[in-house]
Amino acid sequence: MTLPVLTTMADGTIKQINPFSGTEVWMVPGRGNRPLMSPPRDVRPLGPGELTDTCNFCQSRPLATPPEKSRIVKGGTGWDIQRDLLPDQLGASVAEFRRVPNLFEIVSYDYWSKNYGYEMPSARRRHMERYLGDPAGRAHVLDIVRTRLRASGLDASRDDASLLAHAPAYFAGGHDVIIARRHFSEGASDTSQLASSGTLTPEEHYAYIALTIDAMRDLYDLNRYVPYVAVFQNWLSAAGASFDHLHKQLVAIDERGVQSDTEIATLRRNPNMYNEWGVNYAFYNNLVIAENDHAILIAGIGHRYPTVSIYSTSATCEPWKLSEEEARGFSDLLHAAHAATGAGVASNEEWHHKPIDLDMPMPLRVNLKWRVSTLAGFEGGTKIYVNTLSPHDIRDRMVASLYQLREAGAIAPGIRIATECRPARNVLRYNPWLRASET
Repeated sequence: MTLPVLTTMADGTIKQINPFSGTEVWMVPGRGNRPLMSPPRDVRPLGPGELTDTCNFCQSRPLATPPEKSRIVKGGTGWDIQRDLLPDQLGASVAEFRRVPNLFEIVSYDYWSKNYGYEMPSARRRHMERYLGDPAGRAHVLDIVRTRLRASGLDASRDDASLLAHAPAYFAGGHDVIIARRHFSEGASDTSQLASSGTLTPEEHYAYIALTIDAMRDLYDLNRYVPYVAVFQNWLSAAGASFDHLHKQLVAIDERGVQSDTEIATLRRNPNMYNEWGVNYAFYNNLVIAENDHAILIAGIGHRYPTVSIYSTSATCEPWKLSEEEARGFSDLLHAAHAATGAGVASNEEWHHKPIDLDMPMPLRVNLKWRVSTLAGFEGGTKIYVNTLSPHDIRDRMVASLYQLREAGAIAPGIRIATECRPARNVLRYNPWLRASET
């Protein structure tokens, strides 16, 4: 590759070109030591019951969300996924994470039904009929539909039959939320102590990832018209979160998106680009932050916001086909990235994986973006984005924090940091041509 990905000017300005998207970013000197987080506002002691009952995602309000599709609970020998529980069954186990339909879908059930003739799979219809046949279930769905209508400024005083016409969206829709049990961290005493991805234990974070991957597979299986499931996490209001309660979202869509199509076109010209332009380039420029036996964490180049990228090094491209060990390794490094970032930093977690109908291999990776700046007129007019941190600034901050977290036992064992990482080329095993050349 011969691309001016990183160019340092005489005054210290660092110009970056994202090799996958072509996005241009400048880092202006003198801004790299600015704090990433703002002090929390209106901090107050937690009142009685608030630890588990603060928002509609909280543990004490299981019926404030649409009907639960699945949950992950701690079993005798690991984690168990329970599916399609009725209201009176919800209290029989402690859900570490729950999968529920989004009350306000980005792509609605009606979208698939009216544009594609999509029909609810028979198994989902049977569960809907079972749920609506349960008095508590029926009352729950009616309440959820009324809540949705009122929030949309529509008339909610309709007869039950009219209200229940909206029910299919909450049993076979394609926009789901994965909700954490905790709103506040364990033992929190005031409202500033939110539970984030980084405050989870590595084991809890693995359960979070396992349920997310299971939901991704399910959304593909349930709708043959879906070529891509977008997965993302908005943490804190500055990053677009409606609630300061940890959750991920999955949205089934009927296209890959312009950015993905552009990237795939480049991938066809260079199938090894994620190695060459991603991890290899990071090694050559000392931008590798950490690794374990199944994933690698690097400082991102050419992103609108300061970014770190976590790549699965597995030869398996589909997240739901990863072995448990591979998924745990990926989860452990993503968890470490969140812990090193800090719960007070607003962030977006953007997942990228091989679309289900793509004939080219593509590694699973997540971009963790720190929402520490506001786009303004300069960026809008020039499409040149100004960052407060260079990739090397990001690396230095993350490495220092990871050493401290490891010393405290707050991240998973087996993570190698900075110079402990083995210098190697083509560590991403997704590319079958590389594997073939080794045999």
